[in-house]
Amino acid sequence: MKNLRVGVVGVGHIGKNHARLYAEIDRAEFTAIYDTNTATASQVAAQYGVRAASSLGEFAQLIDAASVATPTSSHFEVASLLLQNCKHLLIEKPIAENTAQASQLAALATERQLVLQVGHVERFNPVLSALEARLTHPRFIEAHRLSPFPDRSTDIGVVLDLMIHDLEIISHLVRAPVQSIDAVGVPVLSQREDIANARIRFENGCVANVTSSRISPERMRKIRVFQEDAYLSLDYQNQSGEIYRKVNGRIERAPVEIEKEEPLKRQLLSFLECAQTGLRPKVSGFEATAALALAIEITKRIEQAPFSP
Repeated sequence: MKNLRVGVVGVGHIGKNHARLYAEIDRAEFTAIYDTNTATASQVAAQYGVRAASSLGEFAQLIDAASVATPTSSHFEVASLLLQNCKHLLIEKPIAENTAQASQLAALATERQLVLQVGHVERFNPVLSALEARLTHPRFIEAHRLSPFPDRSTDIGVVLDLMIHDLEIISHLVRAPVQSIDAVGVPVLSQREDIANARIRFENGCVANVTSSRISPERMRKIRVFQEDAYLSLDYQNQSGEIYRKVNGRIERAPVEIEKEEPLKRQLLSFLECAQTGLRPKVSGFEATAALALAIEITKRIEQAPFSP
């Protein structure tokens, strides 16, 4: 099977990691990058021996598939042009600024028979695979995602920046419509909420409690899932976990065996496979649109009921 020509639009913090991995992956022919910061573009292009395109139109002529790692505000414009030029895309999350734009991108990709994958990278974390193998009927889910204040993505709040990862995963695990949402959040260092908590009740009875912060002194990415026969505690960051089960009237703890791998590399390999074979990606434009809709609804609830100490 012929290797795809791949490129990266936006080589900031996240895009540079896409570039690094494309340069390592044998099944990809890394050919081009495009960034409005020409100095950064030239530097990254020289590092990997690829071409720094002078325009998005020129970039489109040099690739078959691409990662879009620009600010969220530009996702729709960039992705629309590339999809219209029949290019397979991996767009970093969130897919777009609003659900109308997201739905248009998903529809355009379907119309052109193109792969549109969205970068909910935790779906490729080996921890999630371990969880899915042991999942039955989750009744209560608790997720924490904490980080220090970033030098990127401050154009969006912490719900769209960080919490959306957990919202997409929880929706995937529960597979039931949302019944009710309670949410609270507060801006601290930016104009948007920097810490937020949401309690989501699903129609099948499952409840999820989700906390995200980008003003934490420590980094944490954990999920705990309680079901009738077991309780799983998993750490995305360290790719480790434990399972607790009731055995002969006692609670027994056992480690969850996880084969550690870089989630972003697994995500890019999956994207390339989908682009080459036509397989449906784990997180298509439609799943990403649903996650965005839930994140936006939580953001609205926070704005309607601001945090009060």
